Amino acid sequence: MLRLATTADVDALMGLRIEAEGWLAAAGIDQWRNPETRGPALAKWMIDIEAGRTWVVEDHSLLATVTLAPADMDFWKPSDFPDSAVYVAKLITTRAAKGSSLGGRLLDWAGSQARAQGRPWVRLDCWRDNQALQEFYLREGFEHVRTEAPTHRLSGWLGQRSASVVRHPDALLTAPDTSETKR
Repeated sequence: MLRLATTADVDALMGLRIEAEGWLAAAGIDQWRNPETRGPALAKWMIDIEAGRTWVVEDHSLLATVTLAPADMDFWKPSDFPDSAVYVAKLITTRAAKGSSLGGRLLDWAGSQARAQGRPWVRLDCWRDNQALQEFYLREGFEHVRTEAPTHRLSGWLGQRSASVVRHPDALLTAPDTSETKR
């Protein structure tokens, strides 16, 4: 079931992130390796939860999360027409969901939210050095727009795909009431 996250989900959300940190480290990927970033990440998550931008997928336990965030202006420029897209952030799936295309299905759902808001694009940024993640997004129909490298950020590989793209039509995720989605 896909639903809006609540503050009661915070421990489970951090559990997803910590699991992802371990998996990334085991794969030799230098993303989220510094535990000191957990506090700031949690603070940002709380803001997104309270604003109704963070969603979770659960089936007896939390399986995934995604945040439909505002455009990150460290990366997206006014010439990109930032209001023309829904921005995917903090997309994390549990290792237990591996092989279920849950991450791709969440991207399809984000596209449905963009279409509902009259926005033609789904956009994201990901870690500049995480080639495996970049390849995942390319397989999911994203195109690499460019890579930005502000000195205070490690993310910056920018991708977008048309909101009309649906890669997993036989396994669509729906939320009980998506009218609450924040722009």
